[in-house]
Amino acid sequence: MIGKATALYAGLLALLLVALSVNVIRLRWRYRQGLGDGGHQALARAVRVQGNFIEYAPLGLILVGLLELAGFHAWVVHALGVALVAGRVAHGWGLNQSDGPSIGRAAGMFLTFGVLILGGLLALYWALLT
Repeated sequence: MIGKATALYAGLLALLLVALSVNVIRLRWRYRQGLGDGGHQALARAVRVQGNFIEYAPLGLILVGLLELAGFHAWVVHALGVALVAGRVAHGWGLNQSDGPSIGRAAGMFLTFGVLILGGLLALYWALLT
């Protein structure tokens, strides 16, 4: 059974997704744009931030849950969970600040990829070698 650590990070990521989605909705209302971005830079950026979150957060959370289920040390599960949430916050913040490179985007992707790589390797270890 997946435990409280995964529930904690799922809850935090769910709230972050709602915040990102509310931002998209707010901008859609402001620009009266039902679909697409209508050429509005702020709306295009908000949609991309939300989309990027949806592309990366679920697999990261699945890996955290699998490792918790597999019985990895709590510090491993929490380290990955914290890194995933921090990475998604940093990336969203960084991308909201600029279309180009930014410290937030770089840090966010570094943390997110770190979770995916380390979590993926640990999941493979568990699946193949234990």
